[in-house]
Amino acid sequence: MIMLNFYLISIFPDSFKSYLNSSMLWRAQKEKKIKVHFYNPRDYSLDKHKKVDGRSYGGGPGMVMQVAPILRAIAAAKKKIKKGETKIIITSPAGKNFNNKIAENWSRKFDHLIVICGHYEGIDARVKKILKAEEISIGPYVLTGGELPALVIVDAIARRIPGVLGNDVSLEEKRVSSSEVYTRPEVYKLNGKSYKVPKILLSGHHAKIGEWKKAKNRTKK
Repeated sequence: MIMLNFYLISIFPDSFKSYLNSSMLWRAQKEKKIKVHFYNPRDYSLDKHKKVDGRSYGGGPGMVMQVAPILRAIAAAKKKIKKGETKIIITSPAGKNFNNKIAENWSRKFDHLIVICGHYEGIDARVKKILKAEEISIGPYVLTGGELPALVIVDAIARRIPGVLGNDVSLEEKRVSSSEVYTRPEVYKLNGKSYKVPKILLSGHHAKIGEWKKAKNRTKK
């Protein structure tokens, strides 16, 4: 598989950079496991003020992102794509719920993922129709823009690419974990009370510790 490329279509590209340049995602880029490209629709607007939104037909509050600047931005992104499987998605609270299964599938199936970040009251519906894009949601709530969902999608997919985490068992869903984790000190005292690490975790009995973690997982579900 070639390096996985993400093409983020956003009017606020700078909002991504702090997170992408930290921790695992920074290392994944440095080691050429992934590459993130940015395309700002404002750069592809023919309006002298670089306007990318307009009032919606039929009335209603707020503005809608226009078709042409987004399509031009994606056309520019596609010029970078020479080979490999490509998928185009639109971040939207009305879309299909994103989950670990989708992240795993996309990390194996696609070489190029174009993510269109919505803003204002949404994106002109013709963008989805023309591009045959899939709407994806990260949860049943509304956010100011699509940048946070795009970051979630990039993170969830990137960590499933072989070598990004260093060890396949580092994926939380593939190892025995629990909602309760502890580290030193063994006893932490605050306001006259002692908060102790459960004795089972200090026992060294790996089988029993595993059962304890599984029980905690069942409890939190």
